Amino acid sequence: MPLMTAQEADFGQTPSQTVGPYFAYGLTATQYGYNFNQPFDAVLALDTASGQRIRLEGRVIDGDGNPINDALVEISQPDGEGRYPQTPDEARALGFRAFGRVGTGTDAQNRFVFHTVKPGAETPGEAPHINVIVLMRGLLLHAFTRVYFSDEAEANAKDAVLQSVPADRRHTLIAERVEQGGAVTYRFDIRMQGTDETAFFDV
Repeated sequence: MPLMTAQEADFGQTPSQTVGPYFAYGLTATQYGYNFNQPFDAVLALDTASGQRIRLEGRVIDGDGNPINDALVEISQPDGEGRYPQTPDEARALGFRAFGRVGTGTDAQNRFVFHTVKPGAETPGEAPHINVIVLMRGLLLHAFTRVYFSDEAEANAKDAVLQSVPADRRHTLIAERVEQGGAVTYRFDIRMQGTDETAFFDV
């Protein structure tokens, strides 16, 4: 039997593919119980890191208000003096890794939780902030946002990036400070759609 030519065959449209949810298992393998290397995790600041120890926690929430259980959150930030380590040796010397990655699928409340330090300002006039990337099912491209701090109102008012966000949306980028057993925690929910959708940036 002769084979059909490409012109004669009609296979239909190739199904579209979205990112994940495989990425959470592959990029945070240890967290999900897989026995292979996970170079980054929820801990950015080691014992010798410069800055005030903080915990950043929150949830990734869908348009119906439900926490997403297979999201992946990555953060990057300078240490308490506004420094990014430039080499692995410098990161070890500073005790600061500057990058963290965690999935939301192993926490009972589907939270992401990072252990870090409150960042210093990188440049004059810039408010302390943490850069955030979100990956989740249904996204073809990851989403970028920032975390600013509720107790940095004066610096926030002068930050050019934050002030470029419409005034009625700026609160979606502010993490609220709470005290938990003597530890400083900042809570920051990332809302992907709907009421109070987080402001995302084109990067």
